[in-house]
Formats: sequence, C-alpha cells, structure tokens
Amino acid sequence: MKQGVGLAIGLLAVSVAAGGGYWLGNQGAPAHGKGATALASGSLKKARKLLFYRNPMGLPDTSPTPKKDPMGMDYIAVFEGEDDVENASDPSASRQVRISTDKIQKLGVRSEAAQLRRLDKMVRAAGRIEADERKIYAITPKFEGYVERLHVNVTGQAVGKGQPLFEVYSPELISAQREYALAVQGVESLKDAGTLAQTGMKQLADASLQRLKNWDISQEQIHTLSTSGEAKRTLTFRSPVSGIVTDKKAIQGMRFMPGETLYQVADLSSVWVIADVFEQDIGLIKQGGKANVRINAYPDKLFAGRVAYVYPTLNAATRTVPVRIELANPGLLLKPAMFAQVELSEMSSALIQEPVVTIPTSSVIDSGTRQIVLVQLGEGRFEPREVKLGARNDSNVEVIDGVKGGELVVVAANFLIDAESNLKAAIGGFGGAATSAAGSPGAVGHQAAGKIEQIDAKNATLSIEHGPVASLKWPAMTMEFKLANPALQRDLKPGATIDFEFVERQAGEWVITSLKPSAAKPHADH
Repeated sequence: MKQGVGLAIGLLAVSVAAGGGYWLGNQGAPAHGKGATALASGSLKKARKLLFYRNPMGLPDTSPTPKKDPMGMDYIAVFEGEDDVENASDPSASRQVRISTDKIQKLGVRSEAAQLRRLDKMVRAAGRIEADERKIYAITPKFEGYVERLHVNVTGQAVGKGQPLFEVYSPELISAQREYALAVQGVESLKDAGTLAQTGMKQLADASLQRLKNWDISQEQIHTLSTSGEAKRTLTFRSPVSGIVTDKKAIQGMRFMPGETLYQVADLSSVWVIADVFEQDIGLIKQGGKANVRINAYPDKLFAGRVAYVYPTLNAATRTVPVRIELANPGLLLKPAMFAQVELSEMSSALIQEPVVTIPTSSVIDSGTRQIVLVQLGEGRFEPREVKLGARNDSNVEVIDGVKGGELVVVAANFLIDAESNLKAAIGGFGGAATSAAGSPGAVGHQAAGKIEQIDAKNATLSIEHGPVASLKWPAMTMEFKLANPALQRDLKPGATIDFEFVERQAGEWVITSLKPSAAKPHADH
C-alpha cells in the first residue's frame, strides 16, 4: 500500500515538472515567435529612422513634426539614407530648390554645360564715312580779283591733277607780272654794266619772282612770262590733286578777296570711318587692330581696314569714344556721310586669350549687387550659386569662381524657376535678405479659380474674373494675367472656367504658370 502511494507521488512530481518546464518554455518563446517579428520590425524601423520634415517647395525650412506650408502643402518626411540626408552635410543642400518634372516641361527649362572656350569678343559700333582730312585741298587766291571764267562749274565733279578749275583777272596780278618782266629785261640789258648795277637789278628781279611764287603762280606761267615779257590778263588756277569737287563757291564774274576759298577738292581714293565705341569697350581697342566695315548700300561687300587712331576724348552725351579706321576706297563706292556698321575683332592683351570656363550670358541672374546662376544637380533639383564673372562676349561670360567646367546651368526660364520655387528666399541662405521687385519676400505661387473673359493671343494674356485669393488677401475681381508659356492658351475659349496658379514676376506683373479646366463656378461677387 505504502509502495503504491509512493509511486503515485513520484508520477505527480514528474508531471508537475514537465508542465512547469512547458510553461517556462512558452514564457521564453518570444525568442522564436511573435517576438522575432517584433525585433525584425524594430530593426527595420531603425533602418528607416525619421529625421525631419522638409519644406515641399525646397525652402531652407525643416520641422521635427508634421506641418503645412502657407499654401496648405504638407511638409515631406525625410528618412535616414535618403538624398536629402546625404546632402545634409553639404551646406548648399539647404539652398537647393526642387521643381516637379511636369512644371519643368511647362516652364520650358533648358540647361547647358559650362565649357572651356577662348573668349574673342567682337566689339560692334556704329560709324560714318568721312573724307581723309589729310587729302582735302582748298583753292584760295592770295590776292584780290574777279572770276573771269569757270572750267569746273558743278559740285561733285571729278577732276584730275593739274586740270584747270577757273581763270581770274586781277589788276594786282598784272602789275606784278609787268614788274617781273621789266626786271628780267633790266638784268639782260645790264650784262655789260658795273657789278653794283647788275646786283641791284638782279635783286629786283628776284623779289618780283618771289612775289609771283607767293601768289601760287605756276612755274610754267612764270617761264612764259620771262621768255615773252608779256603779262597775261588772266591767271588759270588748277586742281592740286585728283579727286572730287566737294565745295564750289566760285561764280563767274564774282569778286573775291585774298584768303577766300573758291573751291575744295577731296581725294577719296581712301577714306576714314569714324566709329563711336562705347565707353566700356574702349579698353579692348588698340591701334593697328583689324576692323571689318559693312555698308547698308552694299550688303554683299565687306571692307577691311585697320584702327589708325583712338581719340583721347569722350562724348559725354552718348558715352562713346571716336575711333578712326582707314579704308581703301576702290571705285569710290564709299561716300562721305554714309552710315557704317563696324566690327573690331583684334583685342588688346588685357583680354584673356587662354581658354577659360564660360557659361551663356542668359544663365546669369544679375541683382545689381551680385550675380546668381542656377546649377542643375539632378532631375528637378537646382542650386542657386553666387558667381564671380570676368571677361565676356556677345553670348558667353567667363566664370572666375562658382561654377566648374561640365556643370549644368539653367539658360532658359530662370525667372520662372525663381517664381515656382521661391528661389529668392533660398538665396537668402547666402546671408542676405532677399526681396522681390516689389520689396516683399521672394515670389511665391498663388492659386485661384475663375472664368476667362477675354483672350489676347498675340500678347499671350488672359482677362479673368476670379474668386478671392487667400494667400494675397484679394477679394473677387476681374484682372489681366500674362501666360508664362504661350502654349498654355491652347484650347482656351472665353467663358471657360479654370483653376490656375500664378506668380508675381515683377511689381504689378502677374504671370500664370499652370492652369486646368475647372468644374466649379468662380466666385462672382465684387
């Protein structure tokens, strides 16, 4: 009996031990069941650790908790390991702006790579043809007289060197001729006289001859006079050069006084071009540089010349400096007073001659105090950078600092990216408070609904009756908007209701950046 009780107690103890072990085993089961799933989930959460929430428009603004921006857009969660975090160590990451791919296409954004190139600037200037001042001759008698006869009677007539222009009669001239003729005869008659008499007569003849020479009497006429001893009633004036009569004041029968200009003859075989070069370009011009000249009258001809002189004075009214270019004029095609378009291509040593990093001039946003470019970092990501610029030509500008060769810069729709992404606020990260043209913080997109009243396809504008705009505290009204892209007006008709987004490009100028048909009717109260 006692043996049976002992056996029963032993079996019970084994059962309790086994049950206790099973219970204890179940208490440790989390190492293999639901507990394992929880641990795995915990490790996953650790891999996707939430860091902060960033502004949806790319502004340098973050929040540790979910929030909305002034336009009602939710801030975007940023987890450890994402691009935003990878860029967090880069100070420029907070200045990056983001634009959706759809809006990039609508805005017409275009980028080009910064390139190494040599900047050979072409200075262009307006000019005019002028006669070479060194080849203009005035025919001016040095005695009093009368115009007896005209051989050249029209302005603009071509004359050859030595060609007779006019004949004059002068009592003084006749008297001087007779005096010389008598002196020559006296010298001849006193050959056998004493030395003193010969010397005196010779001096008188020389003085009479010099008087005639001072009056520009030709050597041929003097020889005829000394040979024949007969004074001519008239004296013929001849052209000193081949050229064009540019001024004629002589009239047949008129009386003239000593020093009065009767004819002016210009040699136009070569001419001057006086080009007015702007003040900022004058440092690039050097004497001897090449110049190409085009004349409207001969669009198919290019005249080549050289810079002969850079004038030392500046025209205060036009802020230009005259530059003289000398041109050959075969066929006398170039007429004084013609307008000319001048290209000066050979620059001074002050201009950089070696290849440098350059970007298109259209990529630069100039605020007046600094220059900014938008560098494309990836699809829809842009970074505003302040750059230091150097030499430039018509289409490109040298970048001394801020952009490296090969980096993509935005060359089209810069101001629209500015508006869409609130770029000016992002630029404020450089350390200055950015303001719009109106003086308020940088441009922000606004949303509204309305009905199209009128469409001006030529100027790409819409007159819209819209409802209140909360972001601007506007009441309902009718006003005119410009379209950022003329393609936005496709399929639009007056009376259509639309939802649209717009920005202030400059003070008082409102530009629609996107629109779509709306089923809701706009607010019509005014």
